[in-house]
Amino acid sequence: MSPTASRLPRARLLRYSLPSLVTSVAALPMALFIPAFYADELGLPLAAVGAAIAASRVFDVLTDPLIGTLSDRFQTRWGRRKPWMLLGTPLFLVAIWQVFVPGESATIGGLLLWTALLYLGFTLIDLPHRAWGAELSTDYDERSRITSVREALSMAGQVALLGFLVVLTTLGLEAGAEQLRGIAWLVLVGLPLLVGIAVLTVPEDRSAGFAHQRLGWRAGLRILVRNPAFGRMVGSVLLFVSGIAIQGTLHRLVLADVMGDESLFPLMLFIENLGTLAAVPAWLWLSVRIGKHQALIAAALWLAVLSLPLALLREGDTTLLIMLVAIRGSSFASILFLANSIAADVIDVDTLESGEQRSGLFFAAWNMTTKLALALGVLLGTALPAAVGYDPAADTTPADIQARLMLIYGAVPAVMMAAGALFLRGFPVSRERHAEVRAALAAREGR
Repeated sequence: MSPTASRLPRARLLRYSLPSLVTSVAALPMALFIPAFYADELGLPLAAVGAAIAASRVFDVLTDPLIGTLSDRFQTRWGRRKPWMLLGTPLFLVAIWQVFVPGESATIGGLLLWTALLYLGFTLIDLPHRAWGAELSTDYDERSRITSVREALSMAGQVALLGFLVVLTTLGLEAGAEQLRGIAWLVLVGLPLLVGIAVLTVPEDRSAGFAHQRLGWRAGLRILVRNPAFGRMVGSVLLFVSGIAIQGTLHRLVLADVMGDESLFPLMLFIENLGTLAAVPAWLWLSVRIGKHQALIAAALWLAVLSLPLALLREGDTTLLIMLVAIRGSSFASILFLANSIAADVIDVDTLESGEQRSGLFFAAWNMTTKLALALGVLLGTALPAAVGYDPAADTTPADIQARLMLIYGAVPAVMMAAGALFLRGFPVSRERHAEVRAALAAREGR
């Protein structure tokens, strides 16, 4: 039976999702530990370290659409997606060791090179993996189930990582070098095993690669750009991810300079990720009940409404801060898995018009949008506080500056989340419209 013919068995869905358990682990240290490790323990200039990591993402502009298009176009005896994941795994492993365990002779040039290769390896694994997931089922709600399990395992990997770091700390391994070496070993052992299980035991639907025509890249890009659902999703994802990134950038600074207790940062992250993971089934149920884009609107507004009280918190409100961060963050995973599930439906509309199944290209475009949004969020999360007079290097932060910082921390993301939700009002790919599109595609394929 084709993988698209019925509900995906739970065991097969879990095996497909397993690589996300490890690939997600690399993202957290890159944001939270690598800059401080290279600056504090290796003695490299902090600004240069940040610039090298940021510059390494420039290559994504070229590699993401290239890998997406290649994985769409080249059918092999093993499928279209699996060979790229296998190609990316050794590159990812070598690069993560070089970045996480660089030795004392580390340089800015070496950091730039290996970080760029690390992100390239990640793209080779993650982008085809997401495109493959979009092709495992053609059912409107089953796609949400597939993406929810994948994102849940991704969040579980991050929760496990934070727990692992807590264990290392209790064992007296508090230095960044020791912790990063431990993480690198986890990835080196775990990733080949989990990618192997997924590739060897989960079939890839060969019929998903059919093409009644081959468009030139300019013609294909024109169809992609004038897809109204695609444009709306790009706008909403750009605002959603940027708003979340602003708060992520400011979490530690708020704890340090407003709450006065930076030591609670790992605990807050752990509770936040745990709450996000626990809420996944509830958001999946809601998406089946009211539809994907309505559920995504609800998730964005949930985060917006619960972000507003953050602007009012001050020193002594640390417990309330952690509670609000955890509750508002319970919609994080839903925003990710619902957006990816909707993306698969938007790709069906493109397939009907273009005659090609271009999951890789579309997910490359979404990945680039997400990366741009993350960069925008970090930029706003640092530039706006600086513009209102906040200086993290100052011994004390005056009360009026604290108030402005907390306004940026709570209100700006709330406004961005609400604005992103507006893009989804009257979204053109509803459950009914998707059923019509799938019927037309089935008729075209002679099913």
